[in-house]
Amino acid sequence: MTDVSNELMYELLMRVHGDIAEMKFDLQEIKRRMTGSEEALAGVNRRLDRHDERLDRIERRLELRELAEPQRPYDPQ
Repeated sequence: MTDVSNELMYELLMRVHGDIAEMKFDLQEIKRRMTGSEEALAGVNRRLDRHDERLDRIERRLELRELAEPQRPYDPQ
């Protein structure tokens, strides 16, 4: 069996410490990217909400109703 010296243990602990530090950095980067994605998605949702409100106003102005009589598609001929 090989002897385990303090230097070997120290070297292994330093490697583990370096790996953990690298994983912490990677995790922080993932969190930053996730936050950016969530903010972008929130912006898209706000934009869709505004379009939905505009569509509701247009429908009210034109007095469009869901139960209105169905119409034939436009045929220019």
